[in-house]
Amino acid sequence: MRWLLAFVYLAVLASPVAAAPLTVVTTTPDLAAIAKEVGKDRIEVTSMASGLQDPHFLDPRPSFLVKLNRADLLIEGGLELEVGWLPPLLASARNPRLRVGEPGRLDASQGIQVIGVPTGPVDRSQGDVHGKGNPHFLMDPLNGAIVADTIARRLCSLDAGGCASFKSNAQAFRGRIEAALAKWTTILAAYQGAKVVGYHDSWPYFTKRFGLTTVGFVEPKPGVPPPPSHVSELADLIKREQVPVILMEPYHERSIPDLLARQTGIKVLVLAPTVGGTPGTESYVALFDTDVARVAEALGAARPVAR
Repeated sequence: MRWLLAFVYLAVLASPVAAAPLTVVTTTPDLAAIAKEVGKDRIEVTSMASGLQDPHFLDPRPSFLVKLNRADLLIEGGLELEVGWLPPLLASARNPRLRVGEPGRLDASQGIQVIGVPTGPVDRSQGDVHGKGNPHFLMDPLNGAIVADTIARRLCSLDAGGCASFKSNAQAFRGRIEAALAKWTTILAAYQGAKVVGYHDSWPYFTKRFGLTTVGFVEPKPGVPPPPSHVSELADLIKREQVPVILMEPYHERSIPDLLARQTGIKVLVLAPTVGGTPGTESYVALFDTDVARVAEALGAARPVAR
């Protein structure tokens, strides 16, 4: 029996001990999806927001504090996207690893060519204008590849043993994005210059990438509900410019877009602005597969708006 116990003891000592996966928390599900592509089984990642929630105005929950307290890495979109709710959560989470400047805090907008940066002073009279530029950069798929590279570099600093894997995963992800981009561009090539109206300014990176033109917004200012006068002016604009489609997010009230549809014949298209926002968008690549196909379908089926 003694020899058997010794054998078991030596076997346990000889067994490799798997490193515990890093605990990663993201603010949005698209960041979580990209992080998982890079970290795979060397990380455990959760997103605080779901695809059906507006990331500008997320209601904090006690579970968020637990996640942040235990996190090795927090990935945020940056550009003031989460400025309304993330700072007080972090103050209560008491995790020094997530302080600004620490390896556990990553601003995913690093390396992004930001568009929509205000050229003058910004104040509340302009609505929820982001002083550092438009934060919806992940609606350009090539920006997703940039973020994957950024995440890989940070994971390397936190888990040197997995660095080669992180870099390889990010490179493979970029390859899939670039291959799919050729397909998505071909699908929308017939609609270059097509005019659209947005509900919120969530789509500038998407429309720029695929050659669409935004001529107006349901919101008169970012985050501000439209008064009747604005709705009337927008209806006139839609008729004058013959705009066929409104792009809106799943978490916004659609009564005004539906009113505009009745008045002008414009089509209301609820599009996913992030992973999980609509059925069929459960991964970052699937997000664009679905959104691109739905935009092409809507533009192809659009009928002239009423005059």
